[in-house]
Amino acid sequence: MATMSIRGLDDQALAQLKSQAEQEGSSLNGLVLRLLQGAGPSVSAGVLKKFDDLNALAGTWSSEEAQAFERNTAAFAEVDAALWK
Repeated sequence: MATMSIRGLDDQALAQLKSQAEQEGSSLNGLVLRLLQGAGPSVSAGVLKKFDDLNALAGTWSSEEAQAFERNTAAFAEVDAALWK
């Protein structure tokens, strides 16, 4: 297993990395390894993109898809009173 030193990392970037690691409950080393392994060859020094949703993992619906879902599931919102007597 290799060891690597990172030179030229400014204090603000280091603070952001430490904060993110703390928020995720991981070590700084674990966070940096995960970021590097997931970033591939296009890693830009000092650039960390923060996500606050799961769109990249789960995707998003178009307006038409959302409307179709609402139409197709509308029957589930209706209560059959005969079943609750």
